[in-house]
Order: sequence, then structure tokens, then C-alpha cells
Amino acid sequence: MNGTKITGTERVFGLDVMRAAAILMVLGGHLLWIYPDCPKILSQLFTLFGFWGVELFFVLSGFLIGGILYRLFLKTDFTGATVFYFLQRRWFRTLPNYFLVLLLNCGIGMLFGFQMTHAGYYFLFLQNFATTMPAFFPESWSLSVEEFAYLISVLALFAAAILIPGKNRSRLFITVVLGLIAVFIGAKIGYYCWTSNTTLIQWNVSLKAVVIYRIDSILIGAVFSWLSLNYPEFWAKQKIKMAASGCVLIVLMYVGVGFFRILIADYPFFWNVLYLPVTSLTFALFLPVLSGWKTAPAWLLKPVTLVSLISYSVYLLHYSLILQLLKYWIDTTALVGWQLHLFTIMYLGITFLLSYLLYRYYEKPLMALRK
Repeated sequence: MNGTKITGTERVFGLDVMRAAAILMVLGGHLLWIYPDCPKILSQLFTLFGFWGVELFFVLSGFLIGGILYRLFLKTDFTGATVFYFLQRRWFRTLPNYFLVLLLNCGIGMLFGFQMTHAGYYFLFLQNFATTMPAFFPESWSLSVEEFAYLISVLALFAAAILIPGKNRSRLFITVVLGLIAVFIGAKIGYYCWTSNTTLIQWNVSLKAVVIYRIDSILIGAVFSWLSLNYPEFWAKQKIKMAASGCVLIVLMYVGVGFFRILIADYPFFWNVLYLPVTSLTFALFLPVLSGWKTAPAWLLKPVTLVSLISYSVYLLHYSLILQLLKYWIDTTALVGWQLHLFTIMYLGITFLLSYLLYRYYEKPLMALRK
């Protein structure tokens, strides 16, 4: 790598806001298990929040990690050593927490007699690579998407650097990324042609949560990272217009779709091919504004930064471990309103406390070992 090490940039408050909002949305989506009888409009809103939260994570992760990968691609020879360096740093960030929580899930599952079909696949992130995943550790589906997105991206760039030496590296980077996006949108077209799926339930498990149909969501974030680094003046000048366009798309996608009854049974091509990439594009359009929001007053900066820092631990712990166990021990269907609220406060308090401890005493020390 010619001695070059690139680790990213300093914390940006706006991006921490995006990450904090994402994890709070995911938590909100799973609160529906506590309040199954809440008003329909709230149920729909929190269901949407659960979906949005993961999509925000995808776009933000692609933007940040894509920027690191782009700088490596420009400033190094991009040899096998570079590929290993990138993957090593990425895996130090994600794998220790994941494997620890996976082992805890396996242990608790065996203790309670849960049927863990194909549990071994989870250790290789293959549980949802090309098919619907089992019910065990369901939130792990998004982690498989992220791991394969970076593995495939770095290997594709490595191959491009070997096969097309001496070319404009910046142009080659974006060509590879756009090519990969086309491949994975093509996979969705294949899904549309090869299946007769016309239900959102099937769409949710067989398309939305399957690796080979979702990698483009992260790569769209990488495209916006490339734009920010190559066209900084455009990025700064057009940030308000881009955010406004994102707002318009939100209205069209999540109000207009319902208002005009654009249902999957009648418009399967829209849902199976276009809906997810347009969702990623919608959230990516907020990146110029948020990436330019550098800091905030301490009263706002500290809690947002803390939630952002522990968000990965929260994501891993909050559902399969904490909420599942609490629901096992406490029958929330027998609780009245104030008791449900108390249960929710207890659940959120335990989640954030254990997530902070996991981050402070396990995740952070291991990340410090990265070279």
C-alpha cells in the first residue's frame, strides 16, 4: 500500500444524527410487538420507521465506507495487501460484536429449545444470501447485506485495478460501482421475471431481506461519496435542492403510493425492481445537507453522538436477545396501558444500558486494535 493508511474523517454531527435516527426508527418499528393494538395509522407509521431505519443504515454505511474505499483506490497501488487492509479494518469493526451476539443467541436458543435451522450459515453470513432466511436472529439479515457489499466491492475494484492499469482511477472507481449497481438491479429484474410474488409479506422476506437483491442500496451511498469528493462545489451549492428533492420523493413514495393505490398486486415491477433503489436514492439525497452539519450545542451533541456510537450494539441486542427474553418472561398481552408504558421504558433502558456496556468494554477496545 506504499505505507498509506486511510481511516476516514472526523465525526460529523449531521451523519451522527442520521445514524441515531436510523437506530431509533428500528427500535420504534419493533415496539409494535409491545403495542399490537395501537391505532392503525400509528402501526403503519412505526412499520415504516422500521423499514426506513435499516435503509438509512445502508445508505450511510455506503457513504462512509465507500469514501474510505475510494481514497484507498486513489492513493495506493490497490494490491492484495490493500484489499486485506480494508477488509481487516472493516471486520474488526463488525465481526466481534456480531459473533458474540450470535453465540449468545445460539446459547439462549438451545436453552429454550428453539429450532435453529441452518444456524451454521450465520457464521458465514449465508443465512439470507439468495433465499429467505430462517426465523432465528432475524435482524441479522442486514449485516449479511453489508458484509457482502464490501467484500464484492473491494474484490471488483481489485480486479479492475489489475485488468485496467494506468486508467483514471476516479473514473474507474465510479464505473465499477455503477456497474455493480446495474448487476444487482438486474438481479431484482430477474426476481420479477422468475417469480409471481404479489404480496408484501412475501416481498418483505424474499426480496427486501435477501443479499443478492439489496447490495445496490449500499452502493448508492458509495456513489454519493464519490460525488462529494469529486464535485465539492456542486455538493455544497445544491444541498438544499437535493434535500428538497428527497422530501418530494418521500411524499411521492410513502404518501402517493398509498393514495394512488399503487399496490404490489397491480404494479409488481414497481415494487420488485424500483421501490428499493428509489428508497435508497431518496435518503441519499439528504447526505449533502447532513454531511455539512459539522457540530451542534453540547446539550444536543452529546446525546446524539452517544446514541450514534452505540447504535451497532443496540441493533444487535435490542430484539432477538432483549425484547424476546423480556416477552418470554413477561406476558405483555395481560398488561394494561400504563403497565405497557412501564414495560417499554424498562425495555429501552435495558437496551441502551447493555448496548453502552457492550460498546465501552468490548466493541471499542477491539476497534482500537485495528492497524
